[in-house]
Amino acid sequence: MNLDQTSDILEIPNSWRQGWLKEKPFMKIFALEGKLYRHKDGRRTLQFKHDGKSYFAKLHHGLGWRRFLKSLFRLKWPISGAENEWQAIKLLEALDIPTTPLVAYGRRGTNPVNKQSFIITEDLDNCTSLEDFCREWPVKPPSSELKRALINEVARITGTMHRAGLNHCDLYICHFLLELENGRVPNPKRPILHLIDLHRVRQRRQLPRRWQIKDLAALHFSSFEIGLTRRDRLRFLKIYNQTPLRKVLADNLQLWQAVEKRGQAFYREFKRRGPR
Repeated sequence: MNLDQTSDILEIPNSWRQGWLKEKPFMKIFALEGKLYRHKDGRRTLQFKHDGKSYFAKLHHGLGWRRFLKSLFRLKWPISGAENEWQAIKLLEALDIPTTPLVAYGRRGTNPVNKQSFIITEDLDNCTSLEDFCREWPVKPPSSELKRALINEVARITGTMHRAGLNHCDLYICHFLLELENGRVPNPKRPILHLIDLHRVRQRRQLPRRWQIKDLAALHFSSFEIGLTRRDRLRFLKIYNQTPLRKVLADNLQLWQAVEKRGQAFYREFKRRGPR
């Protein structure tokens, strides 16, 4: 549904358009209240409920001139709204990568300094982050079946994304949400993981090596303390590359050496500064 101005976009469910958002939808969405998770740099992230269902809203109020010019001085085009995450969700869904189900999206204006935009997604309340799920693995190891399946799925998601030219920019295990049922994985042979926090995702015709290394190193570093073995990590390499392990190590040894070096650097910085 397009508004009067050609620069404005509003995509909302019909029931919302005919109900609580029938009039002044942007004003009502930007006035939403709920459990606040972030309020910084012109973005407010909150959890709210409507008609008994739980949702997450990310409300972008524009960069402001200071942040806009700061990004330009660094020769970087700034992420100025919800468009990037809106597009990333659609790209991942097309690649058969589960993510947060999209409910609504809107944009008012095009100037990154003052445009308003939002994205609303379903609340994945039946999930836990892979970081939390694996935290006790060093003392309470999972079944070998479940561990293999989780490694396979993380490798499948990451490899599929990279082959499509996508990089996440924050590919830590905390951004994989594992579906649970009564606190347990319903099918240990086929666990379902949702990839979240997509506002920095980028797509190119071919993924540059430095961004591939950054994603893989972040994933590597964030799994350092969950008790993975060398065999587990070699399994990831095989599934990620969709290639026999011997060929992976023969053809891509420099890549994985760079990933190891960058992952260790991430870990040293983490230990020095602590979690941010």
